[in-house]
Amino acid sequence: MNMLISQIQTDFTPGRFDTAPPKPQVMRWPFIALLLLGINSQAWADALTLEQTLALLEDHNPALASAQASRSAAEAALVTARQFPNPEMEIGGGSSTGIGQGAYNGQNDFVYLAQPLDLPFVREARSQVAEAGIESAEQANRAVWLLVRAQTKQAFYQILRRKAELRVSEDNERLLQQIHNKVALKVEVGEASRYELVKADAELLNAVNLKTRSTVQIDDAKSALRNLFAGALPIDFDAAGELPSLPDALMPLDEMRSNVRDRQPLLQQIRAQVKKAQSQLELEQNLRFPVPTLKAGGERDPGLEQWRVSISVPLPIWHQRQGQIAEAEAELRRLQAEVNLQELKVVRELENAYNRYQIADRQVNTFEDGLLLQAEKALQVAEAGYRLGERGILDYLDAQRVYRNVRNDYLNALFDRQDALTEIEKLNVADL
Repeated sequence: MNMLISQIQTDFTPGRFDTAPPKPQVMRWPFIALLLLGINSQAWADALTLEQTLALLEDHNPALASAQASRSAAEAALVTARQFPNPEMEIGGGSSTGIGQGAYNGQNDFVYLAQPLDLPFVREARSQVAEAGIESAEQANRAVWLLVRAQTKQAFYQILRRKAELRVSEDNERLLQQIHNKVALKVEVGEASRYELVKADAELLNAVNLKTRSTVQIDDAKSALRNLFAGALPIDFDAAGELPSLPDALMPLDEMRSNVRDRQPLLQQIRAQVKKAQSQLELEQNLRFPVPTLKAGGERDPGLEQWRVSISVPLPIWHQRQGQIAEAEAELRRLQAEVNLQELKVVRELENAYNRYQIADRQVNTFEDGLLLQAEKALQVAEAGYRLGERGILDYLDAQRVYRNVRNDYLNALFDRQDALTEIEKLNVADL
């Protein structure tokens, strides 16, 4: 593998001044892509792979932990909804003083038990609210998992992207250093003006700055990935991998739209919330019925014992839960409107990702169909012309700048296509 990459690097580095003008060569684009992405398993033997990174998510991502806690809370709410009200006990005593002829004096005591009755239709509505809350929490958990997984993949690929840009910057710096050395030699022997050396100095300084910026961007990309793991990743970790193979064909956009509307967890979550709001409204309406309380107990006075069984019913005269019912109705209307809004938003995001994928895919094909090769040949021609005195330094530097930009644009198209594909996977949920 190392020998193969070395050979590709040799073929891919124009501007070698100690040789004759290079001849056009047939480029092997798959190997160029490997070079740009830095496929070197030996160099990255101890680096973190995408599979290893994703395996750390469940235990270390705060958003997933929060979603799982919310689901546990929803399950606990169902337990609460199914609980029966506790009975109440009242115990007391005192002394009795008789009044009148024949009255008894002595101690008295009493004990009463009261059990509020849980109306079946109220209990059922309360359970339905909790069950809908569990369904909403489950869908929210799925949505968070898809989001965090997509963010992790995008952050991981961003590291690979910046590392590939760094390698392009390093190649660019080496090439400009060769140009600078050649120009300096020509100026020293009087074959070129000092202005050419000034231009070469400026371009070389710019190349150094670009390499420095690429190094900083790698650190920034690693920081973004570390933030998804709450400090579980070490500061000096590295990432290794390559872009995955593309699907043979994307699912048709119309089919994706239908699939998103039916299966997207974000939409399933808001629909579960609508169901929960409907159950809450039913519960508030059922709570208008008074809840009776069954009471039983006895009293004992000097010379008298009494046992009683009674039932108390509150009278809903002043308070008939008008406000609670109105709030539940308003919340239901809000969530029903939110369903349509969320559906439009998710479908729009899908369409945007689908279009970005198509654009980036066409750009990649354009580069691989000849644009990269044309840029390299133009640089080779400019190099040969400068060596023979037929072209000036500005033409040579312009060709080198175009060549660098084409390589960077090719990298951007490759990773933009993968970023759009990751977004489609998150939204579409189904296998592509």
